Amino acid sequence: MKAVSNIQLHALSPLDGRYAAQSSALRGWFSEAALIRHRALVEIHWLIALSRAGFSELPPFSEQTEAFLCRLAEQFSAHDAARIKEIERTTHHDVKAVEYWLKESIKGQAELERASEFIHFACTSEDINNTAYGLMLKGARAHVLLPALEALQAQLVALAHAHAAQPMLARTHGQPASPTTLGKEFANIAARLARAIKCIRAAPLLGKMNGATGNYNAHTSAYPDFNWPAFARAVVERLGLVFNPYTTQIEPHDAMAELFDALARVNTILIDLNRDLWGYLSLGYFKQKTAAGEVGSSTMPHKVNPIDFENSEGNLRLSNALLRHLADTLPVSRWQRDLTDSTALRNIGVAFGHALLAYEACLRGLHKLEVNARQLDADLEACWEVIAEAVQTVMRRHGVPEPYEQLKALTRGRAITRAALHDFIRALPVPEAAKAYLLDLTPAQYIGKAAELAAAIE
Repeated sequence: MKAVSNIQLHALSPLDGRYAAQSSALRGWFSEAALIRHRALVEIHWLIALSRAGFSELPPFSEQTEAFLCRLAEQFSAHDAARIKEIERTTHHDVKAVEYWLKESIKGQAELERASEFIHFACTSEDINNTAYGLMLKGARAHVLLPALEALQAQLVALAHAHAAQPMLARTHGQPASPTTLGKEFANIAARLARAIKCIRAAPLLGKMNGATGNYNAHTSAYPDFNWPAFARAVVERLGLVFNPYTTQIEPHDAMAELFDALARVNTILIDLNRDLWGYLSLGYFKQKTAAGEVGSSTMPHKVNPIDFENSEGNLRLSNALLRHLADTLPVSRWQRDLTDSTALRNIGVAFGHALLAYEACLRGLHKLEVNARQLDADLEACWEVIAEAVQTVMRRHGVPEPYEQLKALTRGRAITRAALHDFIRALPVPEAAKAYLLDLTPAQYIGKAAELAAAIE
């Protein structure tokens, strides 16, 4: 077993302490080193694009020089990030430190040394920051969050198919209701999750490269006849983001808010799932697979607690608190720029980290579930009153007066035995075929199209 590091034991955030291993997939996208690396990447792409623009003062770079710059981005290391942080101790400006590091890194490269003042040319820090965050979000969404959610949705589909025909007593308002199947309940969540995942995938990620207040002021002072909006669009789109032509100093983060809202909706769906599964475990509809050495309670040795679903719910609520704060805070800025977004943006990884923990905990819990068909069947057999809906509906078809009221008088607020219900059915003025159908019907058979719907989910 891998030893726990001192850093993990003394970490302030559980994402870097207790849950360090589970959240490690996000560090490559949202750590301080990741932010610095993406800033450097944007600076390098901007410089290469400038060299291809046709300015007489900046001849096109040779293939070797472009390759050198690309290697700087591709091979960006922890040492490089540490050097930039060292420079920042002098500059007290994180983006300027990246610019100075890049100027350091090109020493000995004659072409690049001659072009050194075109590094960060006409840029404001937010030109670099907003595109860096856009790339970080794009990568984390594609490589971490969506795979985790897709695995969770796939497991729900598998459970829906496996238990499509297993009858289950439904409970509306916590009371016995028209039966469903276990698989159909999994299918309901799988369908909701599939729609929500599409929204996450479709949320656009925007970028801008238009200067200090969004008007290309510095750009046009140097090259007034150059088509800077088209150039900026090309750079942003080449990075894989959607270009935003209308901004202040900052890209307004509306698209980020759209993504965070979409993630929060997924999280809310999964909170609903976790709470339902917790309840079904309490009712005995499921058992949980156990592992040797695990402890359910420090004093009650018999317990197998639904800790995965509880852990998932807790992390989902933490994630949503942050996601909704970010969605509400980031699009608001005083006039053309203030720094309220700067600290908030650095917590995107925290929001995503708690979401990732939740998705993995929920999936882990789903894999532990074992269906207790005996308990499911026993609950149905004890609730013959749920057939009352079918009886009154058949009565309506055949014109029997006040069917609802008759069944209400018979069943409301009390359990009904099979014998009592059958006595009522035998006395009905309906065709014998309808009577025979109702007499053959059991709570376990009264599932409508639930099994077919569950089997059809994708």
